[in-house]
Amino acid sequence: MFGKIINELRSHAPFTLFGALTGIVLVIVFRDIPHDIAENMFYVFHPLHLCLSAVVTAAMYRKYLAKEPQGVKLFLKVMIIGYVGSVSVGTLSDSLIPFWGEALLSMPHRHVHIGFVEKWWFINPLVTAAIVIGYKKPLTKSPHAFHVLVSTWASLFHMLMALDHGRSVPYLGIFVFLFLAVWIPCCFGDIVFPLLFVPGEHKHSCCCGH
Repeated sequence: MFGKIINELRSHAPFTLFGALTGIVLVIVFRDIPHDIAENMFYVFHPLHLCLSAVVTAAMYRKYLAKEPQGVKLFLKVMIIGYVGSVSVGTLSDSLIPFWGEALLSMPHRHVHIGFVEKWWFINPLVTAAIVIGYKKPLTKSPHAFHVLVSTWASLFHMLMALDHGRSVPYLGIFVFLFLAVWIPCCFGDIVFPLLFVPGEHKHSCCCGH
């Protein structure tokens, strides 16, 4: 498993670096964006990120258990792992790590936006539908760049909400936290998290990647 983690982190790094760079470009363009518009944009990219993660996490876990009999028990397992994996890791990536960066960079309007709580009526049904898609069509391959960009931009607009338009922008600090917010959590959520709950006899037949 350690080898898989290292390989996945290595393969994600170039896409994550590119995503963080696009984030800095967007910071330059949208640095004076009103906070309410930044929040609206966060709630576009954050749910999309959670849905992408839910499809991949559920599909990965479903493929790991391909030899188990289909039925309610298997469906509930996939539903639980898909939801916990996508929502917990997506919240860490899009909200908690950016908030950590906002606090360390002393951004004046910092606030943790927990999407599945604040917009529970919107995000939770979307994630549930995405898990069902992952269960029905367990395809674990999706474009790295698209997933990384969506996650990066969700984290970016979270940080843009915390900026003070009258102060200088800490571009380097934002770049570092955008990279960290995407690189480790996304790899862990899509690849490592579902593997933790797979019985030992199934692990050697796993095909990881998305």
